[in-house]
Amino acid sequence: MGSGKTTVGRALAKKLHKRFIDSDHEIEARTGVSIPVIFEIEGEASFRQREAETIAELTALDDVVLATGGGAILNEKSRQYLHERGTVIYLRAGINSILQRTRNDKNRPLLRTVDPRKKLEELEVQRHPLYQEVAHLVIETGRPNVQFLVQTILDKLAPASSPQHVHSTNTDMQSSGSSFRHDLRVDLGARSYPITIGTDLLSDQVLLQDQIKGQRVAIVTNTVVAPLYLATLEKTLRSIGKDVVSVILPDGEEHKEWSNLMVIFDVLLEKKCDRKTTLVALGGGVIGDMTGFAASAYMRGVPFVQVPTTLLSQVDSSVGGKTGINHPLGKNMIGAFYQPEAVLADISSLSTLPDNELSAGLAEVIKHGAIIDPAFFDWIEANITQLRAKDTHALSYAIQRSCEIKADIVRQDEREGGLRAILNFGHTFGHAIESGLGYGKWLHGEAVGCGMVMAADLSYRLGYIDYVARTRIKQLVEAAGLPSVAPDLGEQRWLDLMEVDKKNEGGQIKFILLKPLGTAHITTVPKEILLQTLRHCILQ
Repeated sequence: MGSGKTTVGRALAKKLHKRFIDSDHEIEARTGVSIPVIFEIEGEASFRQREAETIAELTALDDVVLATGGGAILNEKSRQYLHERGTVIYLRAGINSILQRTRNDKNRPLLRTVDPRKKLEELEVQRHPLYQEVAHLVIETGRPNVQFLVQTILDKLAPASSPQHVHSTNTDMQSSGSSFRHDLRVDLGARSYPITIGTDLLSDQVLLQDQIKGQRVAIVTNTVVAPLYLATLEKTLRSIGKDVVSVILPDGEEHKEWSNLMVIFDVLLEKKCDRKTTLVALGGGVIGDMTGFAASAYMRGVPFVQVPTTLLSQVDSSVGGKTGINHPLGKNMIGAFYQPEAVLADISSLSTLPDNELSAGLAEVIKHGAIIDPAFFDWIEANITQLRAKDTHALSYAIQRSCEIKADIVRQDEREGGLRAILNFGHTFGHAIESGLGYGKWLHGEAVGCGMVMAADLSYRLGYIDYVARTRIKQLVEAAGLPSVAPDLGEQRWLDLMEVDKKNEGGQIKFILLKPLGTAHITTVPKEILLQTLRHCILQ
């Protein structure tokens, strides 16, 4: 119950041009009373018999999408009919998600109990093996995004059940096979800009003509990305009449510093680029930050466009206008808020991303669920295997939802005067790891992943979250392929590094903690409790 069978089933039937039937609604129509009334008057056993008779009739029909009640599989004959007469799709939802979706639903007789969670746990133990027995497809659900779930089902159905002409025409998601396009907008008044998430964007002449305004374009990239994607982007831009120059920088966080910023300026000046030149950041977070900072300073400001090629940059650093370089004494301490003209996140580029870089990006995805969207956190838990396997639809939804969350926060607090600071969950610890070990020793996302484990531990010690929530954070970070044990930098070194943080005020270290999971809280903490977290996370 509460997994979205009726909503998803109705949408799926529309895509497949079939009739939709809900077995519970059919029973109510035949009896003239609601399911809760049948339970109350006749009892569950009598209802199950009615349900089995209805299932037997409905599964004999052709060209229908049937949504059954959650307990329909308790009857052995119903399981047989369902499995043999159709393709059975099991929408699997976590208990937290089900509780959230059903908390105000008075039409769930089995949840009319003092402890609905306990009841759901009992039902899961009883029913899950039967769902697995009867199902042909298992679809993990989380945050109820209907378009995503329907497209996932269409992709997994046999060709006979999913004809090629069936495709989404929804404005939120346009899909045909593995191609799709999703558009968002960062609403900042005169500085507003679009985010386009999709496949094969680098060769899309219409898109690039629309989003890159300048006649002169300077692409900034690095030695890893250039051999993979620079030629494609240059070719497309030249095909629409752009004059293109390129700057190739060394790869790595350790190169996010002043001398390489000067390399960008050197090329721009040598090529006589004017203030109508558009800079294009083709690469990950380092390239995006440096290109944006260069754009903010060159001739006192020229337009730039983000073309992020890593998961981390697509879900986080390319959105929001934070630009800058590192200093030996602190990460991102020199920079500016400078918004791009557009963000073009081409998911096709993730196919070449090394596994550790993908995991680093997942840290920021997890962060978004942890600080503001517990249902999204549930979804990440359920789909972490698909995400690490680079499943296109799982990645597209993770990127889409992450960008939605960040765009909304940036809209409310563009220059990090308050709310936007919650996006630094795990970063106070993470930046200390990066600075303490030396930039480039750990990937930024690896440091943030470990930092989230430490922040969750600190939240637990302050009584903000329970043991289960702390454990869930740690286990999900590990499942994403990220480190959960902190390096031993020495307690005083840890404290010194964390004191160099942009959020700090008056010498007090400010932390982004969870209170509870799904809600961020900005606070200072007693030194002794902070030291307890350091000792635990270093020695565990």
